[in-house]
Amino acid sequence: MFVLSRKGMIATVVLIIGLLLLAALAYFSPKPQRTPRPPKPPLSVEVMTISPAPLAVTILSQGTVAPKREIDLVSQVAGRVVEAADQYANGGFFKAGEKLVQIEPEDYKFSVTRAKAQVAKAAEQVALEQGRSRQAKREWRDLEDKTANALFLRQPQLNSAQAGLESAQADLKKAQLDLARTAISAPFRGRIRQTFADLGQYVNPGSRIAKVYSTDIVEVRLPLSDREAALVDLPVNFEDNKTISYPSVTLRSRVGDQVYEWQGKIVRTDASIDVKSRMTYAVAEVENPFKSDVTGNRPPLNIGLFVEAEIAGRIIERAVTIPKTAVYRGNEILALNKDNEVHYQLISVIQSNANSITAVGLTPGMRIVSSRIPLAIAGMKVSPKKEILVKTLDPETEESTL
Repeated sequence: MFVLSRKGMIATVVLIIGLLLLAALAYFSPKPQRTPRPPKPPLSVEVMTISPAPLAVTILSQGTVAPKREIDLVSQVAGRVVEAADQYANGGFFKAGEKLVQIEPEDYKFSVTRAKAQVAKAAEQVALEQGRSRQAKREWRDLEDKTANALFLRQPQLNSAQAGLESAQADLKKAQLDLARTAISAPFRGRIRQTFADLGQYVNPGSRIAKVYSTDIVEVRLPLSDREAALVDLPVNFEDNKTISYPSVTLRSRVGDQVYEWQGKIVRTDASIDVKSRMTYAVAEVENPFKSDVTGNRPPLNIGLFVEAEIAGRIIERAVTIPKTAVYRGNEILALNKDNEVHYQLISVIQSNANSITAVGLTPGMRIVSSRIPLAIAGMKVSPKKEILVKTLDPETEESTL
């Protein structure tokens, strides 16, 4: 039989007392109270109240300045170049009808002289035949013959002499025309892009003398997408020119540290849509592109200059411009109900740029979330921290117009 020693009994008693104390502490200690977690506050967002209004849209495009009329000056006669004007050089300006190149005219002067002699000879022959014809008529009357043929009256001979005179006169006009063509000029005021002949060079009929373009009007081809073309009243129909409204366009270009502007108008479009880019090219014309402005500081609108264009578009009824941060998936916005709960709503975008969009289909008084919500869920509640009444939004300043 196992018998505990005195030390063992003491240790056993101490262990039992300790266990009893632990059990008493566990039983009589206060129970933990469950405290409810405070609700998460709604996300604070910026809100816009929409008030649609008529808006005149502006279409942005770009292009390169090109001449409206550009031709090759071609020699119509042969000869050696004996004279060239001072302005006959690459980049030279000239007036309409101003002589640029002179081809040696002596041979053509000789032709004119010979043609004049032939005219005089033919005129003499006509005078002789007219006299003979009158004499034949007198003889016919003296004979008191009632019948006389045309040959007796020398009518065929007179007709032949008159035809010879007309032929000689035509040869004289041709010789004079060839002589006039030795002086080569352009039918409009313009500028020389490139010369192909110079002093002492022999040219043949059809030889190119220079490539020139008119400085009265220049044009810029401006590409427009389908959406952009729909916003501009393009002159694409066959109508009386007096009834067509030509949209205005402002061209801008940076020269040095300054930005300059030129005013023009859209006068036509290309004959067809570009099959590769599916773009419609509107053609803007600017009159007197080399004329300075009132200050005299604006440079000319040179050929080949790259310009940015602002085209005056149509007036869109019930439109509004909102920041791009308020748009989701390209054509959706987050609208608020009276309980400040968000839901997605489709909109019709008519124009967009890097910072804003212009859309229609928004109800007056509608509230939309203008600040970005990364993970927006339909039905989530938000807390408006700033409300703005928006009619239009300037795309450049991004400021609302109340």
